[in-house]
Amino acid sequence: MCYKGVHMTTMKMMVKYRCVVCNYIYDPEKGDPDNGIQPGTSFDELPDSWVCPVCGVDKNSFERLRENDEVVTRPSERSEY
Repeated sequence: MCYKGVHMTTMKMMVKYRCVVCNYIYDPEKGDPDNGIQPGTSFDELPDSWVCPVCGVDKNSFERLRENDEVVTRPSERSEY
């Protein structure tokens, strides 16, 4: 199957996820290199042992962002966690 000339089997969705505790955004295009996660790693490909690098909660505390969602509060701008 093709979508806009790209075979769906080779198309990788790079969906961002937000931590509901501290608002950290996991961006698969950036990965989490400080914790051994290479750029290009989708959220679904993260190991079960991965935790939020800001507040330490597990993957179950993340919500998928819609394409047009904007980040209102970034972790680096927050004064407490």
